Amino acid sequence: MDAIHVPEYGGPEVLELVDVEIPDPDDGEVRIDVRAAGVNFADIEKRRGNYPDGPTPPYRPGMEVAGVVEATGSGTDLAAGDRVAALTSSGGYAEYTVVSTDAIVPYPERLSFASGTALPVQWLTAHNVLFEWGGLRSGERVLITAGAGGVGTAAVQLAATAGATVIAAASSEEKRDLVRDLGANRAIEYSAIDGVSVDLALDGVGGRTFTDAVEALVPGGRIVTYGMASGRVPTVATPRLFFQNKSVIGYHLEEALERAPEQVLSAIPELVDSVSDSSIEVVVGDTIPFSRASEAHRRLQQRESRGKLVLVP
Repeated sequence: MDAIHVPEYGGPEVLELVDVEIPDPDDGEVRIDVRAAGVNFADIEKRRGNYPDGPTPPYRPGMEVAGVVEATGSGTDLAAGDRVAALTSSGGYAEYTVVSTDAIVPYPERLSFASGTALPVQWLTAHNVLFEWGGLRSGERVLITAGAGGVGTAAVQLAATAGATVIAAASSEEKRDLVRDLGANRAIEYSAIDGVSVDLALDGVGGRTFTDAVEALVPGGRIVTYGMASGRVPTVATPRLFFQNKSVIGYHLEEALERAPEQVLSAIPELVDSVSDSSIEVVVGDTIPFSRASEAHRRLQQRESRGKLVLVP
């Protein structure tokens, strides 16, 4: 089968398309015929060697897939032919992958396979940072950085549906038009963050954007930091926090799943219901063949994509 291989740390060009054996599922596992694989910024940081406790080359990347169950081990209620989305620790950029049944996410039939890849990581992250970690309440003002990205397009819709006033930051007018269409009350350039005032901020960009978002918090406000797409580590001086009782909350999906799985996964029923009844929309940007995986990584790390970036066999 075709799979993407990372032989060494480096830029997008290190991604190789290789031929490997099809894996067999063990007890409690299923083999998925992968129809689409999600691309996440964590994939880029792992490839660069910047990801804490990330894989050591050689390895096969890919954290989330959607497809069809092709074979099962014993001890599973799933059957061949079932449509599924799944969280994979690695190996998602492949024609077939094996996952534990615990990693399967319910998959609304109306969704395309490309849309389904957004549920296990980006949509779950968006819900968690807004509600389970961020504690968003109706009527609050929320700032969402990278509003036109995979997590951002989900967070904008979820926050708007929850009755929040949504301010989304995006890097181009095209992206700002997108977040307005998705329900943002305001769409701003990054330079305008220091002119807003919010109860909650979500930041996956880091660097100066994180600093400006902390400044935008009202006294008693909180910010959830979940990434650093800018490549710059977010930092804050503690006097900026304690003099105004501001809170910084960290979120990392894989660690949270190990430490507090019930808190993370409690979002799944609501997400599936919302996507199933069309009250929220999975925004799929580019769909790119596995053979051009390096192009997908380049587009994401240069922040040229919008919505969900997807690889297909």
